[in-house]
Amino acid sequence: MKRVRRYLAIDIGASSGRHIAGWREDGQVRTEEVYRFPNRPQRRGGHLVWDIDGLLREVKAGIEAARAKYGDIVSLSVDTWGVDYVLMSGRDAIPPAYAYRDARTAAAIGSVHRRVPFAELYGRTGIQFQSFNTIYQLCADLACGRLERADSFLMLPEYLMYRLCGVKAHEYTNATTTGLVSTHTGGYDMELIARLGLPERLFGELSAPGTVLGEYERARVVLCATHDTASAVEGIPMEQNAPYISSGTWSLLGVKTPKPLTDGASMAGNWSNEGGVGYNRYQKNIMGMWLVNRLREELCPGTPFEELCAEAEASGFDETVDANSSAFLSPESMTAAFDASLKARPRTGADYIRCALRSLAQCYGEAVRELECNTGRRYEELYVVGGGAKNGYLNRLTAEACGRHVTALPVEATALGNLKIQMEADV
Repeated sequence: MKRVRRYLAIDIGASSGRHIAGWREDGQVRTEEVYRFPNRPQRRGGHLVWDIDGLLREVKAGIEAARAKYGDIVSLSVDTWGVDYVLMSGRDAIPPAYAYRDARTAAAIGSVHRRVPFAELYGRTGIQFQSFNTIYQLCADLACGRLERADSFLMLPEYLMYRLCGVKAHEYTNATTTGLVSTHTGGYDMELIARLGLPERLFGELSAPGTVLGEYERARVVLCATHDTASAVEGIPMEQNAPYISSGTWSLLGVKTPKPLTDGASMAGNWSNEGGVGYNRYQKNIMGMWLVNRLREELCPGTPFEELCAEAEASGFDETVDANSSAFLSPESMTAAFDASLKARPRTGADYIRCALRSLAQCYGEAVRELECNTGRRYEELYVVGGGAKNGYLNRLTAEACGRHVTALPVEATALGNLKIQMEADV
């Protein structure tokens, strides 16, 4: 009997992480979750930071759980959200590892744009403006002296894999989220880096998804597309190229394109061009289920999600907000942020949830129409993957707002993409 070759995807989001084992069976990829753990930024010294030591412990615990269940694992890989990183001095991390919702970049943004106007930045890198982009975080580190003893930096998934196998790497799809990778060369833009005064020693060669880094306890450590959205797009079983929404804490709405689009309309619409596996991901960030989850925590934490959505659908509250407003990025109270943005005050938790879901769908509709205008194509299909794809009410709202057929795939698309790349590297 042929031995089953099992692989392990370690997919870490901004609220939880999960270890998902995968294997080929009857021509398909089968998966099973073997470990899950919570993950939230912590407030230390007035800043939001990630507990990287705790993350590493959970990563190792999940690997042991997979071994206990299946025995040998052929390979493993880690993906996370983009933009966040760990500064390194030799083999040691330089704490803290800041979380992207921290407000420390406010002064750095103006400094960066005085050196390199945003229009030029966008033309060079194709990356949308977000206050938490790595480019601003690194320049904030430069201004306060944190880079003086740093000899490298690693994006979070690459840091975790370094701790497993001892090999440092800069994976291409995740590197593009830094806002420092050239759309023309596909490598770090060293002229831009020099103009910003960032130490050139921090920036190495980029590695492609599928690169084998080393081993951890007999399992190969492989670079997947370590930016979770890049892996998610790889995991969508598309019959033909169509727009997607990777719906989680953030909603990433976009489409595959042969090359980056850095024209004026794309810049004005704050569209991003991020690395894919052999293609460009033309997409934009929409605030996502962060809104809904925070409202639920504050207003009705004990209410089952399905029940809450049913109540929201039955609610008569029809006012909406701009779901992408910076007011919702990291408020002390999400409820208060909604109250400040609305003319009428919702009366129940269901009213707030309905408002958030309808506002998200409205943003999706606007983004799809803008995407079609910018790419010069019309798409009939829209794929929704990730945790948000399980929300039937939001899917119906999305179909209505976008005027497109919505195919909701409530699967672990990110893990599937992660596993797919590992399997393709197993030759």
